[in-house]
Amino acid sequence: MAIVAQSSKAGRISRATLAWIVGLLFFFPIFWMVLTSFKTDADAVKPEFLFFFTPTLENYLNMTENYDYWRFARNSVITSVFATIFALAVGIPCAYAMAFNPSRATKDVLMWMLSTKMLPAAAVLYPMTFLTKSVGLFDTHFMVIVVLMLINLPIVIWMLFTYFKEIPKEIIEAGQMDGVNTWGEIREILIPLAWGGIASTALLCFIFCWNEAYWTVRLTTTDAATLSKLIEGNRAPEGLFFGRLSAVSAAAVGPIVVLGWFCQKQLVQGLTFGAVK
Repeated sequence: MAIVAQSSKAGRISRATLAWIVGLLFFFPIFWMVLTSFKTDADAVKPEFLFFFTPTLENYLNMTENYDYWRFARNSVITSVFATIFALAVGIPCAYAMAFNPSRATKDVLMWMLSTKMLPAAAVLYPMTFLTKSVGLFDTHFMVIVVLMLINLPIVIWMLFTYFKEIPKEIIEAGQMDGVNTWGEIREILIPLAWGGIASTALLCFIFCWNEAYWTVRLTTTDAATLSKLIEGNRAPEGLFFGRLSAVSAAAVGPIVVLGWFCQKQLVQGLTFGAVK
């Protein structure tokens, strides 16, 4: 018994140690980015100033005073929030129809939607740029919201479809027998039962929209430019300004990290929705 207890204790310690090592490996790039944001551009590229340097807020002050950080942040919030709302508004009815009224083409449709994520974005860059400029939607919030919604819609529908499939169909049928229409089923039965899954889907969609860089950089210039555009703007022919780049990056990922921290309970609940408890 003593040997078994010792081996069990050693296993717990080894697993905890491994978890800490993996966690530190994931956290180290964020730590290094924040640390570099308090260095000058000159100190950021000097190996001798890894940890021994004089902290400065110059990069953050420069970001807010000269680069109008709040305008870029406001654009990121607007586009991410509305793209998430529209993706859910389209995704919930689609997932509902495929989960509770499937046809022989349902699986093919799901695979087709997922296959759109395999298309290289660069392949449609020129048509998208030409189209948006032709119709006068280049560098507008509307176009960015539509693009972000469409590129995340397949993932939203897939996740919601998975969550909805875990809900017994008999509950929906009972609502139909009581005379509830389709929108009533979605609003009064489906959404309350799958709220955890919907919340986690919304959170992940918001994160994907917030982190999207390829399209937001190439379809905007000033009016609808997001934080990705601000980060990209810290490049110059003479090189990268690592101090300023780290400050802008830290300010860009900070809100989403805080959001994920406070919403981790809902996120875990949604990602484990339907699992054997």
